[in-house]
Amino acid sequence: MASSTRPADPLTLEVVELIATVVARYHEEYEQAAAKHSLTGAQARVLGLLSLEPLPMRHIATSLRCEPSNITGIVDRLEARGLVERRPDPADRRVKLAAATPEGHATARRLRDALHFAREPLAALSEEERTALRDLLRRMLGETEL
Repeated sequence: MASSTRPADPLTLEVVELIATVVARYHEEYEQAAAKHSLTGAQARVLGLLSLEPLPMRHIATSLRCEPSNITGIVDRLEARGLVERRPDPADRRVKLAAATPEGHATARRLRDALHFAREPLAALSEEERTALRDLLRRMLGETEL
């Protein structure tokens, strides 16, 4: 690991700036797509997670790196719109799961379909380049091969 007292080299600084630009553009497009469905970015992210599988509130909070009380409010608002429902966990009836409703699944799909920023530039890369990029990003995040 590099020393925190040594300044970063110009290439590292450029890569960090490029990553920051990609992240900022992605968040901007995500917020715009969410707004078209009268959702906040946070609501859209929760709905996106729940469209993959039902989850306990605590797991949603961990995934999104926020307080469980924030997730409760977001799920309340999504539930009021008919996009999410709470149900008992079949493995532990004391635990409540948040799950996307059929309308929630449809909305999450429309949100994903509206995100062109990442998809269009990635389409210009070959499969080999996309695989290399994925593997490098996983390595940066400390993830092991799946």
